[in-house]
Amino acid sequence: MSAAPTVKVQQPESFSFTKENMATVKKIIAKYPEGRQLSAVLPLLDLAQRQHDNWVPQAAMEHIAEILDVAPMRVMEVATFYTMFHLVPVGKYHLQLCTTTPCWLRGSDDVVATCRNKLGIDFGEVTADGKFSMVEVECLGACANAPILQVNDDFYEDMTAETTTSLLDQLARDEVPPAGPMNGRQFSAPEGGPTTLLDMKPAKKPARKKADTSDSDEASV
Repeated sequence: MSAAPTVKVQQPESFSFTKENMATVKKIIAKYPEGRQLSAVLPLLDLAQRQHDNWVPQAAMEHIAEILDVAPMRVMEVATFYTMFHLVPVGKYHLQLCTTTPCWLRGSDDVVATCRNKLGIDFGEVTADGKFSMVEVECLGACANAPILQVNDDFYEDMTAETTTSLLDQLARDEVPPAGPMNGRQFSAPEGGPTTLLDMKPAKKPARKKADTSDSDEASV
């Protein structure tokens, strides 16, 4: 769940896929049985969004409906349901800040405050230069590395006020740093590195007991 940026929308009069993207469209549709082409609506919407400055205009939805031979409403109902599709212009770097409990417990308030103060915008807004937009989202599914700041498709994890400032500075210069944990940990491994099995010592073999031969000795007397 997220709130779309509140900006004035100037819809383009038309939209069509580029020659390269149209070839991709055909490959996507070919994956589905005859009569089930509507199943391709999700990847086609994603392709249109990537082509059109990170948002899906009305004309793109109508174009997709024409390609799939369905009513435009069938495409629109999908586009309006999934929050990863932006129906209004967003920033070049679309910041999605998770504030659900695990991220909140790990300091998401500091991340949000840093974004607000540094960019001068709040949730649902876009900077004047169109470079950044910012929305609040629910769980992004990477709780082990909370707090999470998603930028477009990339997860930046284990964020702090300091790493958020550094990230925003780099993006402002159009320098996109590698995604992942910002505290040096490997993926979701423990902070400070792995610990499992490091302190284990080889188990000592139990002493071998001598066989009790008292009964057999008596029997031989």
